[in-house]
Amino acid sequence: MPYYSFDLVIGAEYRDQGGLILENLELASERAQQLATELSAVYPGLKAKGCAVRVINVDNTELYRTPLDPAPPSRRHQY
Repeated sequence: MPYYSFDLVIGAEYRDQGGLILENLELASERAQQLATELSAVYPGLKAKGCAVRVINVDNTELYRTPLDPAPPSRRHQY
């Protein structure tokens, strides 16, 4: 099973939010969305800054990104 890392994206800065071994990218994407919801509840000011949560693999390749502000699925990006 692959290992996925999660970062809080603030402008050009990436802050590590930990990682998980998950079955697939779909589960990692769901976890990223949950993390984005949690971070926006704890730090509401981040939403106004256009922050996001990204998912990367062990090669540091970005696979998925979701904004902290609530958005329809069409605004979420899968790479």
